[in-house]
Amino acid sequence: MRSISSIMTQHHRLCDQHFSDMENAAAEQEWGTVDQALTLLCSHIEDHFSEEENFLFPAFEQQVGSSQGPTQVMRMEHQQVRELLESLKKAVQERSQDQVMGYSDTLMIMVQQHNMKEEQILYPMIDEALGDDQPVLGQLEQLLD
Repeated sequence: MRSISSIMTQHHRLCDQHFSDMENAAAEQEWGTVDQALTLLCSHIEDHFSEEENFLFPAFEQQVGSSQGPTQVMRMEHQQVRELLESLKKAVQERSQDQVMGYSDTLMIMVQQHNMKEEQILYPMIDEALGDDQPVLGQLEQLLD
């Protein structure tokens, strides 16, 4: 049986692939490919954040009786990633390879640190609290469709 951790981690890897595609295309100044990969990246990241913020985190918070702590930190980091993505989009629109690569480096570090916290700390806590909650698992499976 799939776990919340495995579903969300698999979706992290999908986002990582879109990021890698975008960054590789930017290094080659293949701007059409950059545009497509960035669109996919932003869409998947927003879907991921939305599922966490509007569904997974509230279910976890209700179960543990607190909205403070790790979910609050993750929401703050989501906002930072969104802001960085907006800067990256602008740099791509301007076709500024130097800025794109700079924002990409920052984004990669930020997202890697964020994902590590979720995968090693928060998701196992959520698995423990929510167990095999079928509605939660079913909702999250849609991210991978």
